[in-house]
Amino acid sequence: MDPARSPLRVSIRLDLPSGGRVGPGKIALLEAIAEAGSIAGAARALGMSYPRAWGLVEALDAALGTAAVTRAPGGQRGGGATLTAAGHALIARYRTVEAAAQREAQREEGAPGEG
Repeated sequence: MDPARSPLRVSIRLDLPSGGRVGPGKIALLEAIAEAGSIAGAARALGMSYPRAWGLVEALDAALGTAAVTRAPGGQRGGGATLTAAGHALIARYRTVEAAAQREAQREEGAPGEG
């Protein structure tokens, strides 16, 4: 396969008004939290340490100015985490921008059916 003719894959980073940044890693973490129901489970699924995942969630909360994830403390009942409306909205906005950029990249390449 000729690398110069390989399809482009877009990677997006959003720069938030707060100065925070959101890219594919933080979005993957939010999606994994939604799937696993906990920060620890999401960290395991992504091969990330729990402290790293916790720090990224705190950074997201600070960058958004509101919580992206609600957390319930652990213990015998296990705790857990769920996305807030802000967390879901961030994922949706990111994926919308990413899809539009991917379509544009393919169109610029002269992909079949485009242009």
